[in-house]
Amino acid sequence: MTKSADAFEKSLSAHAAIVEARLATLLDASIRPAELARPAQLIEAMHYGALNGGKRLRPYLVMQATQLFAGNEEAALQVGCALECLHSYSLVHDDLPAMDDDDLRRGQPTVHKKYDDATAILAGDGLLTYAFDIIASPETPLPDAAKVALVLELSRAAGIGGMAGGQMLDLAAEKQQPDERGIVLLQAMKTGALLRFACEAGAIIAGRPAEDRDRLRRFGEIIGRAFQVADDLLDITSDAATLGKATGKDAAKGKATLVGLKGTDWARSELDRLVSEANALLAPYGAEAEPLKEAAHFIAYRKK
Repeated sequence: MTKSADAFEKSLSAHAAIVEARLATLLDASIRPAELARPAQLIEAMHYGALNGGKRLRPYLVMQATQLFAGNEEAALQVGCALECLHSYSLVHDDLPAMDDDDLRRGQPTVHKKYDDATAILAGDGLLTYAFDIIASPETPLPDAAKVALVLELSRAAGIGGMAGGQMLDLAAEKQQPDERGIVLLQAMKTGALLRFACEAGAIIAGRPAEDRDRLRRFGEIIGRAFQVADDLLDITSDAATLGKATGKDAAKGKATLVGLKGTDWARSELDRLVSEANALLAPYGAEAEPLKEAAHFIAYRKK
C-alpha cells in the first residue's frame, strides 16, 4: 500500500467511525416525536443491518463533496447517514432468498439468517423510510428547499428509474442475458445511482449552482461505473474470505457482466480510463478536490 493509499484508508476509517456513532444514535430505542413505539426486534435488526461492518463509502463521498464547497458539515453527516440507511436497506433486501439468497454479508450472517425473512423485510422497510425521515428532520440544518431537492434526488436514485429498477433488470438478466448496452444501463441504475447521488448531494447541501451539481453528478456516475467494474473483477479474481461474501455468483447464475464479456485485461484498462476521466472532471477545483480523487482511485483499485 502506498503512503497516499494508506492515508486515504485512515481518512475513510475516521469518517466511518463518525458515521457509525451517529447511526448508533439514530437507531437507538428512544422514541422520537410522533412515533408510538420502536419494537425491540425491529430496531435491533435495523441496527444490525446498518452497523454490521462496511466502509461507509457513500457517506464519505457526501461529506467530502460537501467539504469541497465549504458546506454545512453537520448537514452532510446527517445526509450521509440517511444514504447509508437506504443503502443498507437495499443490501438487507438483496440478500433475501427471493432475491440473491446470500447467507453472508461483510463476513457476518445476513439479516434474514440472524433473524428471519419477515424481520429482514421489515428492517429493510424501516431503513428505507428512515432515510427520508433523517433528511427532513429539524436536526438536519438545511433550508427546506435543499431538503426537498435532496429527497427528490434520493427518491429518483433509489426508485423505479434507479436502484429498484436496476434490481428488477438484474433479476431479468438471470433469464435473458442483456447485451453490453443493457448491462451498462442495469449497473448504472442498480449500483451507480446511489454513488451519483452521494456526490451531487454535497453540491446541494452547499447550495451550489447547476454547473457544480452537474459536474459532481457526472463524477458520481463515472465512479459508480468504476465501482461495478471493480466489483465484477473481484467476483472473478478474489475469494469469499477476502471479500466477506460469496464469489463467482454471477457466473453461477449465468449473468452477463462487462468483465465476463470483455475479460479481466479490459477491466483493468477500463478502470484506468475511468479514474482519469473522474480526475479530469475535478480539475477546476484544484487541490481541494484531492480527497474525492483519492476516493475514485480507491473505488477502482480496492481489493475487497
